[in-house]
Amino acid sequence: MNKISDTPLMGGHDHVFLGAGHDSNGRKTWAVIALCSAMMVAEIVGGKIFGSLALVADGLHMSTHAGAMLIAALAYKYARKYANDRRFVFGTGKLGDLAGFTSALILAMIALLIGYEAVARLLSPVPISFREAIPIAAVGLVVNILSVWLLSGGDHQGHSHDHGHGHGDNAEHDHEEESKDFVTAAGVFSLSVFEDGVPPVFRIASHNAGVSLSAQDVTVTTLRPNGTEEDVYKFRDVSDYLESTSNIPEPHEFEALVTLPGGTHTLTFEEHDHGDAEQAVDAPDHNMRATYNHVIADSAVSMLAILGLYLAKTFGWLWMDPLAGLVGALVIANWSYGLIRDTGAILVDMDVSEVMTNKVRSAIEATGDKLADLHVWRLGPGHFATIISVATNESARGPAFYHAVLHRITGLSHISVEVHALQKAAYG
Repeated sequence: MNKISDTPLMGGHDHVFLGAGHDSNGRKTWAVIALCSAMMVAEIVGGKIFGSLALVADGLHMSTHAGAMLIAALAYKYARKYANDRRFVFGTGKLGDLAGFTSALILAMIALLIGYEAVARLLSPVPISFREAIPIAAVGLVVNILSVWLLSGGDHQGHSHDHGHGHGDNAEHDHEEESKDFVTAAGVFSLSVFEDGVPPVFRIASHNAGVSLSAQDVTVTTLRPNGTEEDVYKFRDVSDYLESTSNIPEPHEFEALVTLPGGTHTLTFEEHDHGDAEQAVDAPDHNMRATYNHVIADSAVSMLAILGLYLAKTFGWLWMDPLAGLVGALVIANWSYGLIRDTGAILVDMDVSEVMTNKVRSAIEATGDKLADLHVWRLGPGHFATIISVATNESARGPAFYHAVLHRITGLSHISVEVHALQKAAYG
């Protein structure tokens, strides 16, 4: 009979699935709102005082972007405020995606309005007051460039994880601790090259509480790429891990053969530049992406408007102004579509990361067990959840075993496991 069990979160960890740059992005958004609002008030008041309809119109246009960014800023604030509210079963990480989806719809409507106005002016040209229009477009471009600068810094692209560590004052380069997992009948262990302020050594640690290896039963043999160098390492007990009794010479590129009483496990270590933090999965902040797209779109429209107005004034080509607006509308519509597609997929819990799904699948299949069911979805920037169902013939393997297998995957923040213990066939 099948034995089925389900496990809750390991250690009862929290459900805060916000991006690493969440608070910083919120502050940037509020700064841009202040800038746009100040410009909006100045244009509307100035337009009223000097009787400029164009100035008032641009001020009202600026208000639409300030309103869209206000949605983003409130989403950041609300997500942080209610991050630990148990009513949000999987946290508030998706509020940014919801705000991004809403902003994308606003962008789409702006594109439609610009496109409609451009087509109307192509069919029925109207006189243009170049003396007012060109300076207003130029001022709008300056404001948008300042907004882009305020929002810059890479947070609108994604989320990184800091895994680096130092090597002491005289170190020539930095490495993150390289670690490889291997699975035995007793549980999951990792072999790592540890060099945090000390000469490089091997360390072996267990991922299963109460399970350990005996130093006398373990050896590691390294085979260099040229096939001629072979070193054998023995171990000693240190606290809750094993450490090699001799140092590892550079470079750290070799096959490591971990020999245990139950067999040998081959692990591959590669020497590479660790300066960049590991990017386990794509983790863009779509709320910041939407805000960034708003100011970039407005900048593009301002530049096209200046170009169209200049050509119209210089050569008398009045059709250039609405044509520039039509091109801007198409650009904004394209950005809006991409944002709606990406955020919509997250909101309906599509599997948006093939990389993460393959990591989970590979980790379980490496144990020799069968993955009966797999669900992976995004909880927030840099955070994914998985529910897996595993069929195994190993009666000693419970949910905790598979938690240990999966917990080292960067970005996998919530793990639920169902285990089916298969009956072994009896032969008589």
